[in-house]
Amino acid sequence: MLKQFLGLFVLTFMICIFILLMQFVWMHVKDLVGKGVGIGVLSEFFVYAVISVVPLALPLAILLASLMTFGNLGEKVELTAMKAAGVSLFRIMRPLIIAVATISVGAFFFSNYVLPRSQVKLWTLIFSLRQKSPELDIPEGEFYDGIHGINIYVRHKDKQTGALKDMMIYDLSKGFNNATVMVADSGRVFFSEDNKYLLLVLYSGESFENLNQKQQNATKTRERVPYRRESFKEKHMLIDFDTEFSRYDESILHDQHVSKNVRQLVHSIDSVDDVAHKRSREQSEQLIEGKYFGRDRKEGLILDEVTADNAQAIKDGEFNPDSLLASLNVALHRRSLVIAIDKARQMRDQIDYNAMLLDDSQRYIRKHEMELHRKFTLAFACLIFFFIGAPLGAIIRKGGLGVPVVISVVMFVIYYIIDNTGYKMAREGLWPVWAGLWLSSAVLLPIGIFLTYKAATDSALFRPEVWYKYLEKITPYWTKLVNIIKNKLKLVKLSKKT
Repeated sequence: MLKQFLGLFVLTFMICIFILLMQFVWMHVKDLVGKGVGIGVLSEFFVYAVISVVPLALPLAILLASLMTFGNLGEKVELTAMKAAGVSLFRIMRPLIIAVATISVGAFFFSNYVLPRSQVKLWTLIFSLRQKSPELDIPEGEFYDGIHGINIYVRHKDKQTGALKDMMIYDLSKGFNNATVMVADSGRVFFSEDNKYLLLVLYSGESFENLNQKQQNATKTRERVPYRRESFKEKHMLIDFDTEFSRYDESILHDQHVSKNVRQLVHSIDSVDDVAHKRSREQSEQLIEGKYFGRDRKEGLILDEVTADNAQAIKDGEFNPDSLLASLNVALHRRSLVIAIDKARQMRDQIDYNAMLLDDSQRYIRKHEMELHRKFTLAFACLIFFFIGAPLGAIIRKGGLGVPVVISVVMFVIYYIIDNTGYKMAREGLWPVWAGLWLSSAVLLPIGIFLTYKAATDSALFRPEVWYKYLEKITPYWTKLVNIIKNKLKLVKLSKKT
């Protein structure tokens, strides 16, 4: 059994990796196409991408492999023979439980040590690819905008000589109002030796430069210079176009949650949490100290106008605001209201600013807590999917790639939807992080326990003949219910007519 399970597990794991890898590549295809990078860079990208999709492929492979293993045993009546010999289902599952537990432990260490390093290298490589200039490939009959600030139109390309015919160039590097338009009968493109500059040589053409800025300056001196026209036999343009692939430094992701293991995540959470608590305590003290009276010069002027008893009571904090406000004259009454409104607005602005500062810290903590829980949920999901797939295969007793694949895909889609929902709830702060990240496990764990119990008790939960018999039993009652409903509807129609 262990040999059969491991063989199926490796096969299904490779299939899942391939499917998820294609999805990942499709999401980042715009970062790869047209960049002219070498095979080494592409190979490195695919290796890191494969490592990044392992957390999703591993539970699905365990579910499918366990479902096919026990489905094959049930279809060949081997499972029934073992049970008839007195071997319980848990004893049959024991070697596979040990194997899956070992895989789960390995999955935790993989997500704790291997995955953070690969994520840093993968995203550093993706950011570097996004900044690389695209490979120069000027098409025929359409504008090419792969060069920053310049659009090139070529009507025809000579594939033998590399000459470009009937060219039109829009130079927008100085802004749209100061654009330069050039037309040429032909031209050629060359790269500098260091591949950081593009030399565009134009032959037999004209250039039209919009002198909008110069026109504005000329207006002050009562001169009109709308544009400049230049005819040339040969014109050279040197353009910044770095075709070399330069990598970002991996240190740009050193403080990101994806680059840390459990120990580093816990350390970062504790450090930022202490800073957030200290900042929150300081902000609370500032708000408490920011009273409405006795703070600035304007408020002091009002205190000078009231009686000495009231002023002393205000300073001591023992006063009735209503009686104090009623004791003021009309001018002081209005002035006190204006000061109170200004003070309230200042406090509101201070509270909004403090909330923004605290929100950044809380978002940082949430991301790190989510990554911390994710390392444990991956290992636990492997166990849950095994205890769903193994008893489900023993119940349905169907092997091969037909029914098991359909059931596995349905279960994995349910898991993915629940897990993604909990992840978004935790990310937005609507739920606690532990509740959002463990939601899928909390939903699927009872399903696994229920299916294991049904398989251990030889339940006929998914046998079609059992459902047929049940439908035959309830069919007479269903027919009677339908007839009763029809008679009631007829009576209602007759009563309406009468």
